[in-house]
Amino acid sequence: MKPMPDTDGSFGGSGRRIGFAILGAVGHLPFRFLYGVADILFALAYYIVRYRRRLVARNLAESFPEKTPQELRRIEKQFYRNLADYAVETLKLAHISDAEMRRRMTFDGVGIIDESLARGRSVTVYFSHCFNWEWAPSVTLWSRYADNSRVAFCQIYRPLRSRFSDAWFLTLRSRFGSRSLAKARSFRDLLALRRDGRLWVTGFMSDQKPSHNDPVVEVDFMGRQTPVITGTETVARKLDTTVVYWDMSKTRRGHYHITTRLITDSPRDLPQHEITRRYFAMLSETLRRQPANWLWSHNRWHHFVNLPSKE
Repeated sequence: MKPMPDTDGSFGGSGRRIGFAILGAVGHLPFRFLYGVADILFALAYYIVRYRRRLVARNLAESFPEKTPQELRRIEKQFYRNLADYAVETLKLAHISDAEMRRRMTFDGVGIIDESLARGRSVTVYFSHCFNWEWAPSVTLWSRYADNSRVAFCQIYRPLRSRFSDAWFLTLRSRFGSRSLAKARSFRDLLALRRDGRLWVTGFMSDQKPSHNDPVVEVDFMGRQTPVITGTETVARKLDTTVVYWDMSKTRRGHYHITTRLITDSPRDLPQHEITRRYFAMLSETLRRQPANWLWSHNRWHHFVNLPSKE
């Protein structure tokens, strides 16, 4: 008999354990096999299913009007290859060793974070959906504060509708000792850490389309006035943290590098929304350097009917 699914379509306790075991077994497979699977996934998504092909093509054309149709098509195909790689690399998180992760996901500028912690200041990390963002929590393999009980490494996430998927991703994201904070209560959780006398390094994926209840501002992003969330800046200002940007690059297949770039060490001294604008300016530079390495299948530029003013 098949396990009974939860009401949201995910499996219950026994089914969840079986699902975790199956996905975990996939994580034991070598990279060379997984990338063979990724090649098949690419062909299926791009040529057969044509997953969001129209949306991706429109996003790329509007973001890079200077590029020829041939250049845009090459970027589009490489994006789908990267997306397929992301899928199998994320599964590999279940069993990749610390040593192999350090070889494949390297960091530069972690000293900026560690020096801030040494001064007793928490760190707000602006990040984005550049591949492979799921490997970024391995920063704990590079920080000298990873095993310090007074420092928490966290990431903000939006809970998934499927209980199985949500539980699986939470497991993967804790692989290197970081904890996930649900977006709806993340500020309270960070305040609680501070009340307990703990510092934190917390990553915010701040490039998503705002939800309808998010405070937003319009900024210039990839040549377009774009409504963006401002919650990350609000946290940095209220808690007076160091603010950095993680600049992600894909160096070759299965290998990534993050450069930590300081945005500001004095968030309260900057004009309102200046931190947000700096982040999107930096992200634009990242995307122009490696245009196929971002989640172009996200409907990022869908505007709301009642768009807030710029300030």
